[in-house]
Amino acid sequence: MVDGDAQISENPAHAPRAGYRAHATALREWWRRLPWPVRLLLGIVGFLFAIWLILFITKGRFLKSPFEQILGNRLQREVSVGGDFQLYFAPISIKFRAEKARIANLPWASQPDLFRADLIDARVAPLSLIFGDKVRLPWLELRNGAVDLEWSRDHKHNTWTLGDPKADGKPMVFPLITQARLAGTTLRYRDPRLQLNADIGFETVRAKDTRFISDIRLSGTGTMRNKPFSLKGSLLSPNATVSRGKNSLQLRAQAGATVVDVTGTLPGATQLEGSDLRLVTRGPNLSLLFDFLGAAIPDTRAYRFTSALAKVGDEWRFTKLQGRFGASDLVGGFTASLPDGRLLLKADLATQTLDIIDAAPFFGYDPEKIEQQGAAGVIETVQGTPRLLPDTPLRVEAIRNFDADVTYSVKRVRAERVPISDIALTLKLDRSLLTLSPLTFDMSGGHVASDIEINARGTPVRTSYDIRLAPTPMGTLLARWGVEQSGTTGTIKGRVQMTGMGDTLHDSLATANGRIAVILPAGTMWARNVQLSELDIGTFATKMFAGKLKDPVQINCGLIAFTVRNGVAAADPILIDTRKNVMIGRGGFSFRNESLDIAFRADSKKISLFSGQSPIGINGYFARPGMSVISPELLARSGVAAGLAVVGTPLAAVIAFADVGDAKGAACGPILSGANAIAQRTKRGNPRDDVGQGTTAKDEKGKGSKSEQKRQDKKFLGIF
Repeated sequence: MVDGDAQISENPAHAPRAGYRAHATALREWWRRLPWPVRLLLGIVGFLFAIWLILFITKGRFLKSPFEQILGNRLQREVSVGGDFQLYFAPISIKFRAEKARIANLPWASQPDLFRADLIDARVAPLSLIFGDKVRLPWLELRNGAVDLEWSRDHKHNTWTLGDPKADGKPMVFPLITQARLAGTTLRYRDPRLQLNADIGFETVRAKDTRFISDIRLSGTGTMRNKPFSLKGSLLSPNATVSRGKNSLQLRAQAGATVVDVTGTLPGATQLEGSDLRLVTRGPNLSLLFDFLGAAIPDTRAYRFTSALAKVGDEWRFTKLQGRFGASDLVGGFTASLPDGRLLLKADLATQTLDIIDAAPFFGYDPEKIEQQGAAGVIETVQGTPRLLPDTPLRVEAIRNFDADVTYSVKRVRAERVPISDIALTLKLDRSLLTLSPLTFDMSGGHVASDIEINARGTPVRTSYDIRLAPTPMGTLLARWGVEQSGTTGTIKGRVQMTGMGDTLHDSLATANGRIAVILPAGTMWARNVQLSELDIGTFATKMFAGKLKDPVQINCGLIAFTVRNGVAAADPILIDTRKNVMIGRGGFSFRNESLDIAFRADSKKISLFSGQSPIGINGYFARPGMSVISPELLARSGVAAGLAVVGTPLAAVIAFADVGDAKGAACGPILSGANAIAQRTKRGNPRDDVGQGTTAKDEKGKGSKSEQKRQDKKFLGIF
């Protein structure tokens, strides 16, 4: 028996079985000794490995029906796969392959399918499904794919916001695709609010450059705000070992003569964050480009700009901007974003030299016409009369589509007769309220600061003007109009405050109400400038023959002011007090028909022979002003002189041109404060009865009120 037992134990067939039992026993003992957390963790790993193994072996084909049902319920869309289906780990990333795949669209959409493809083959990064807000696809292949992206007409819903069909539409979030291969694939986009329709096709061809493995070609057409455009470009998918994973992009968008080129690199086929792009744009008029965005800017001459382009968060940033428009330069940068679905433009721009022709569109003038005709290009003939104020309407509907925050500076203005420099502008547009505040510039040694508000929130457009001229040397400011700087030390300061209605500059001023005032503090001016204005022939001739023409005349104070009512400005008052004279003016001008009818004269404080004592008239229009020195009063004096010469002696004729020197000196307090005519006083403090009170302008029919006509001084020209 002992030998038999020994033979049995030595039987090689039973030895492995006994070894397995011993090994299993040892394994169970080892498992029991492990802490229970470790056993739990190993159990989970083992379970996951089993799932991975089953999916890898079966390619997950058995998940086709559950996939359609679960995904369809989650998306609340019909999901179907008509051909082969695979879903498994290979080995880490998720391998997804589906033939004849389809995701249905919402009932209101114009296409039945949101997505369909004969083949979709993708690699999905598993962790991107759990963490982050974007799915990462290291690889995507689509064959005969079609994507339909649409906004509803009320812009509350879109086709790509999945889940509850009543939920508000969310912004587009593309998956991050590193490499792609597309064949016969199209993308369709419709946005009724932006009036944007685009149809783009994609094809992948083998790249000829060894740095890249494929070249995705794209081309398409579309319309935006009823303006057609075309797209054409390519995206070279990288050979990661050579090009370090950077996708090379080349894209051109064209609409007529407007061309936009974008070149550079992308981290992924659809990844704009971290991109390194360069933009070049050119065209005949920059406003045509911004029309596509729904933003209104003034017209420009031909332009060409370059900039770096990057997407950071929800902003598109255009940095290192530089280029030219017309004969002017421009540098800076700007951003475009859509907070709350509304376009917002922010910019910080600067111009070293601004050509005056390029500035013309900012005021509503045609730059091409000015370039061809010169200064005459700003004049239009309306009903037989010349008009200077432009009537180009503000694009009210366009500015309601976007908001803006812009700073702009100009170092120098290239213009022969416009002594302006150092312009600084802050422009803000907030839901149809446009403010230019502050708008400052230097002019002839002085400084102008202004605040302009254009309120287009209602109808009609309401514009408020507040323009302030700091004390400016009179000789410098008026040098271009014949006033010599040498011997002229007087200064000028002024302010314009008006409010008008209308969507053009002409209409706004033609309905304006407010006040215009120019103040002359104490200073000196060449004698001939004052004497000529009063036609004091005797004093002027005496000074000229005595060589004293350049002797300074002391200006005590002066005020040239107008009260504006419904577009008509009436002198209120014109009153300048010098050491020897008092200059008084009557009349005004009209923003309605741009006519001028002003009379002014200077009465001597001392007796003077050969003084005409007659007004000088400024008449005509803003665009074509005229001057009249032969007035009815002067002709009447000439007749009296002739009569005296006949009945008396020729010397008696001098009496008719004598000025007895009874002018009343002015109190400078009310003048320097810019007070209206009724507040003006003589040096003795008495109310003045020789200046208008802002009521000298006639109505549209040319007739003034009875009380107004009684106040007309016979010494002055008829007004309006």
